[in-house]
Amino acid sequence: MNILQITSSVRGNDSESSRVANLIVGKLVSSNPDAKVVRRDFGAQPHPLLDGAAVGALFTPAEQRSAEQAARVALDDALIAEAQAADVIVIGAPMYNFGMPVQLKNWFDAIARSGVTFRYTETGPEGLLKNKKVYVATARGGIYPADADPQVPHIRMLLNFLGLTDHTFIYSSGLNMGPDAATKGKQEADAAVEAALA
Repeated sequence: MNILQITSSVRGNDSESSRVANLIVGKLVSSNPDAKVVRRDFGAQPHPLLDGAAVGALFTPAEQRSAEQAARVALDDALIAEAQAADVIVIGAPMYNFGMPVQLKNWFDAIARSGVTFRYTETGPEGLLKNKKVYVATARGGIYPADADPQVPHIRMLLNFLGLTDHTFIYSSGLNMGPDAATKGKQEADAAVEAALA
């Protein structure tokens, strides 16, 4: 089993989403001792933004790219290769201002490439990152009912677009609503991990 762990929190060891993601990865490795884990901590080592230079490099034919352009594309190629090789992807996704961190959006921007991880067909887009399991560990200060969650629908849409349709979201909620609410939110997240990986 190949496991890809994506960390997007900037809070380091204080990150709740990372704690839960680590718990998920630990459970997976415990059940699959020979598993290989690739970790990308974009909170500690951010991936470059998708800017004009990056877009220019991507749309320049490979044989015509400058050394600088080739190096920029290679950074995204590495992330794509990791996603393609993974059997399981574990994403730590804290909620920042009602959305995903820019660090996580940068990862999606890097791996979403037409003709490689998705393609357009006569019937619409088709995701090419198929037959993979995804766990998303979310952490948020408040509590959001499913029909009013501002973050998860965007992440789910991106996952589905890329063909990553088998996903489980683990919620650690109410973290800024007082000690009791935070404790309850963490306990519920831990229980959800146990249930999802039983």
